[in-house]
Amino acid sequence: MINHNPLTNQPLIAALLSGFLAQLLKFFYNYFKNKTWNWALWLRTGGMPSSHSAMAAGVAHSLGLNLGFGSPLFALALVLASVVIYDATGIRRQAGKHAVIINRMITDLASGHPLKQEQLFEVLGHTPLEAFAGAILGILTAQVMFLLW
Repeated sequence: MINHNPLTNQPLIAALLSGFLAQLLKFFYNYFKNKTWNWALWLRTGGMPSSHSAMAAGVAHSLGLNLGFGSPLFALALVLASVVIYDATGIRRQAGKHAVIINRMITDLASGHPLKQEQLFEVLGHTPLEAFAGAILGILTAQVMFLLW
């Protein structure tokens, strides 16, 4: 039976903590990769690891641990996590690639003109490795919480 108190709801806390940890790791990963602090990463999508994948995997794994991996709620969470991870690596990744191309087109068109155009945000989705890292982070977070709870 699921505890309905949000302050002691382990699957909810596992999901939120997984997302927070992913954003935190993304911030430090970016620093080690680019040697600059990018505070905007706290609120942006995309990058390593995927916070969407971490949250989805964290809640699914926590439900499996708490209710059993044969439970209907785990099945639902697993299916939804799969959709989230697929979307992160598929549709959103392609949108990011389109943004790169459009930004190049704008730069080319504007090279002879002093146009002030905002570039589109290019990191909308995730590589499969980023989504996988987020999913693993979510599972590990839920597992540690389950063992410590």
